[in-house]
Amino acid sequence: MQEQDFYEEDSVQEDQATKNPVRARMRELESEVKSLRQQAEEARAAQRELAFVKAGVDLSSGMSKYFVKAYDGELTPEAIRVAATEANLIKPQETMQVAPQQEKQAWDRVSNASRVGDTTEATVDYATRIANAKSEKEVMELLAQARMNQINN
Repeated sequence: MQEQDFYEEDSVQEDQATKNPVRARMRELESEVKSLRQQAEEARAAQRELAFVKAGVDLSSGMSKYFVKAYDGELTPEAIRVAATEANLIKPQETMQVAPQQEKQAWDRVSNASRVGDTTEATVDYATRIANAKSEKEVMELLAQARMNQINN
């Protein structure tokens, strides 16, 4: 008997839809608004989750789930990072790790650049080498090297 009541209710709604097109359109719009609100809520949840991921919070951790649920501050990665550090969810070194690494690389580049021009070799004592030379050819080679070094310096 109740099935018959539902059937009658459905048929009453269909009858009203044909009788009152304004009410039918309002129901369509109400269902559309409901689905759009649901999509907007899902989008807000996704944005919130993304902000926590960008801040470096591990969402798979149990404590992090409670933190994410209870957090009511600003949804910027910096603000979340500060709050997560205060809650001991992330370590302060993790938040500062990127800058020192970049700074170290910059210092390495500077020191490498300063070493490029530093091509000084040990000073060669040509007088001693010439005195110890065993042939005239060796003496001539040492004199040529000395001239080349003098020209380059």
